[in-house]
Amino acid sequence: MTQMGGQLGLAYAFVEREIALSKRYWAWELVWLVYGIVTSLSVAYIGLAAPAISGGVVDPAAVSHFVLYLLVGTIAWRFLGIIFENIGEVIAWERWEGTIEYTFMSPVPRFTHLIGMCGATLVRATAFSVAILGAVTLFVPVDLSHANALSAVVLLLVGAMAFVGLGIASASFPLLWTEKGLQMAYIVQAVVLLVSGVYYPVDVLPGWMQALSTISPATYVIRGMRAALLDGADLATLWPEVWPALLVGVLSVPLGLRLFVEVERYAKRTGRLKRSG
Repeated sequence: MTQMGGQLGLAYAFVEREIALSKRYWAWELVWLVYGIVTSLSVAYIGLAAPAISGGVVDPAAVSHFVLYLLVGTIAWRFLGIIFENIGEVIAWERWEGTIEYTFMSPVPRFTHLIGMCGATLVRATAFSVAILGAVTLFVPVDLSHANALSAVVLLLVGAMAFVGLGIASASFPLLWTEKGLQMAYIVQAVVLLVSGVYYPVDVLPGWMQALSTISPATYVIRGMRAALLDGADLATLWPEVWPALLVGVLSVPLGLRLFVEVERYAKRTGRLKRSG
């Protein structure tokens, strides 16, 4: 028990370090927050403008439903995307700050290190998503009278676990390829965005893209979030969306950790740990 408490304390130290970095780079945090609000509002206004763009008369209730459909996908993806990006940038930030040797040569278990980073990422993603949602509701009327908040929260937690695993696996790319590893992680994120139905049903995609969408946890999370927030679906109804994302999370977290540890050993053995070019 004492040892576990010690490891939790070490993990929390990484959370505190990330909070300190956010305070140091507060202007960049403000930039990304404003960017998130503006892009979310832009998507919402596209929905509001749909009748004028199409040249038809659309029922206001249908327009409101469409706007909420877009906003749920946008904000849910923002939450999941922040998790993926922050964890995927673990190595890049250590190199930018010049602390990679101190962190990776310290006697802190890699599991503890990564759990601490994941905890900090979840705090940041939650704070950003709540702030974006609050800002958007000031400009765009959102009807959540039929929403099932419990189902939505559970789906986000399941999706967070799945994206933690994917992020940890992608964080190993900069250790393998020092010049282009981080860019490869962003490519993975872009592909997941394309095939996961963030702004549209996956049914409109070509068949081969629909096949890719079945292995993306975001597909199930976003589809389930829409059912929960637009139609009030409960967890029993949403189980077909919950279990695939949960399965990805259960598999990807230990596999991602294992991959990261093996790649770290390889990077140390080949002198790639600190290299930036």
